[in-house]
Amino acid sequence: MSSNNKKTEDFEFLDRTLRPSEWNDYIGQTNIKKNLRILLDAAREREHPPEHLLFYGPPGLGKTTLAHLIAKDTASQMRSTSGPAIEKVGDLASILTNLSHGDILFIDEIHRLNKTIEEILYPAMESKLLDIIIGKGPSARTIQLELPAFTLIGATTKVAMLSAPLRSRFSGGVFRLEFYNTNEIVDIVKRSSKILGVSLDNNAAEIIAQRSRFTPRTANYLLKRVRDYAQIQKRSIDKDIVHKTFDLLGVDDMGLNTSDIALLKTMAHKFKGGPVGLNTLAASLAEEENTIEEFNEPYLLQLGFIQRTPRGRALTELGYKHLGLKIPEEKQKKLL
Repeated sequence: MSSNNKKTEDFEFLDRTLRPSEWNDYIGQTNIKKNLRILLDAAREREHPPEHLLFYGPPGLGKTTLAHLIAKDTASQMRSTSGPAIEKVGDLASILTNLSHGDILFIDEIHRLNKTIEEILYPAMESKLLDIIIGKGPSARTIQLELPAFTLIGATTKVAMLSAPLRSRFSGGVFRLEFYNTNEIVDIVKRSSKILGVSLDNNAAEIIAQRSRFTPRTANYLLKRVRDYAQIQKRSIDKDIVHKTFDLLGVDDMGLNTSDIALLKTMAHKFKGGPVGLNTLAASLAEEENTIEEFNEPYLLQLGFIQRTPRGRALTELGYKHLGLKIPEEKQKKLL
C-alpha cells in the first residue's frame, strides 16, 4: 500500500471516528432529535421501517451523521449514494432491487437527481413499486416489481431545487438543520479533542469555536490543524498556539478566511459596495459561482456582512466595519 493511500485511509478513519455514533454524543439540533425520537419509537412499536425523511441545510451541519444514527438506532443496513452518482434509471433500479426489508437508502445531494429518475422514485417511495420499461417504441412494455419496505433519507443543501412532488413524498418530515451556537461548538471541540488524544483548555476551545463558522465540520478541521501545529512545535495546545495556527491558515477573529476577505474587499473597492451580480463577482475573483454561493455566502449572510438584493450582492455597514473601511457617504445616506 502506498503512503498516499495510507494517509487517505487515516484521514477517512479519523473523520469516521469523530462522527458521533450515539444519540447522546450528537450535540445540537435538539428539536430535530426530539422529533426523530418520537418517529423512530413509534415505527419500532408498529414493527415497521421509519417513514421517509429529508434533511436540508448548509454543508457540515450533520445531515449524514443523522442518517447513520437512524440506521444504528433501527439496526438497519444503510446503503449510501448521491444524486450525481445516479446517472441513469438503471442505476437507481439496481440500487432499489438490491434493498432488503428495513434497509435505509441514503441519497446525499438529492437535489441533483434528474427529473426522469425522480419520477421512478415516486411509486417506489409511496407504494414500494418499481416500474421498469423494457423495449422501445410500439413494442415497449412496463414491468412492475414489488420492493421491500425501506426508508429513504435524503440530504440536500438546496431544498428549493427539489421538485414539489418529491418533497411531498417525505412523509416522515422535512427537517432544516440550523447553524450551531458557540457553546454547542465548544462542547463538540472538547469531545473531538478527547478522541484525538489532545488536551486543550477552555480558552483554546472557545477561540476555535468562535472561528468555526457555526459548523461542526469546520470546528473539527480547525482543531486538527491546531493539533498538527502544536505537535510540530512540541507544545501543548493553549491560546497562543491556537492564534498562531489561525494566522498561518489566514483565518481571522470572525472565522473569515482569505477568500471571504477577498470577496468583501472586491465588493468594497471594485464595485463600491455593490449591488453586483454573482457572475460578475465570480469573474472578478476568478472563482466558481457555486463556490461563492455555497461556501462564502451562507456565513457572510449569517454575520450580516453582505446582503442579497434584486440587483445583486451588496456590502453592509457591518461588512465595511469588519474591513476597517469607512462606509461611502452615498451609501450612508441610503441607510438613513
